[in-house]
Amino acid sequence: MSADSPPKLTDFEALTFDCYGTLIDWESGMIEALKPLTSQAARPLTRNDILEAHARHESSQQIQTPAKPYRELLATVYRRLAEEWGVAASLSDCVAYGRSIRNWPPFADTVAALEYLKRHYRLVILSNVDNESFAASNEKLKVAFDAVYTAEDCGSYKPSSRNFEYMLAKLETLGIKKRRILHTAESLFHDHAPANAHGLASCWIYRRRGQEGFGATMTPAHAPHYDFRFDSLADLVKAHQEAVRD
Repeated sequence: MSADSPPKLTDFEALTFDCYGTLIDWESGMIEALKPLTSQAARPLTRNDILEAHARHESSQQIQTPAKPYRELLATVYRRLAEEWGVAASLSDCVAYGRSIRNWPPFADTVAALEYLKRHYRLVILSNVDNESFAASNEKLKVAFDAVYTAEDCGSYKPSSRNFEYMLAKLETLGIKKRRILHTAESLFHDHAPANAHGLASCWIYRRRGQEGFGATMTPAHAPHYDFRFDSLADLVKAHQEAVRD
C-alpha cells in the first residue's frame, strides 16, 4: 500500500471490529428489551425516539463512570430512561435490562461473513462492552477472534483515545502494525472519528442506511473520513472476493 494510492482490501492483515451495531443488531435488541418501559410511557415513542434517548443517557453515563462494566452501566441507563418517560422501574428491572445484552441478535449476514473473513484476516474486537456480556454474544457470532479488547479491559469507553491506544499497543505485541489494520465499524461517533485521530484506515458498515439520524449512537461533531463503505458485511465479503480475483 503506497502513500499516494487508495488502499485495497487486500492490503490489510487484521480487521478490528466494533461489535454492537456492526456485528450484533443492538438497536433491535434494545427495542425489544425496553418494551416494559416503552409500553408504559405517557406519550407514544417512535423507534428513533427510543434509540436517541438511549444514546444520550448512555453517552453521558460512559463519560461519568468510564470504569463501570457495560451491563451495570445499562442498568443505570434504564433507570434514567424510566425517569424521563415517567415509568416506575425497580432495581431488578434495571439489572435485567443490563443482562439483556446476551439476547441481542447478530445481523443476518454476520456469522457467514465472519466465517469467510476469518480465512483471510486476523479478526479483532474493540467493543464498548464488558467481558461477560461479550462472551455471551461471541457464542452467537460463532468465530474465534484473534484478540478481544473491551471497555472493561481499557477502563474507558469509545470514543476515548484510551481504547484505541490500548488496542494498538496490544496488537503491536502480536506483530500487527497499524498500517496493516482496517478498523471496521458502523458508528461514525464511536469508531471512525477516533480511528481518524489515530491514523487508522477504516471501513464503514452503514447498517442504518435508509434510516433517519444516528439511532443508538450520538451524532458525530464532524463527518469523519473512511476508506471503504459497505451497507452490510455481506457486501464487504463480495468486495473482498472481487479484490482477490483481480
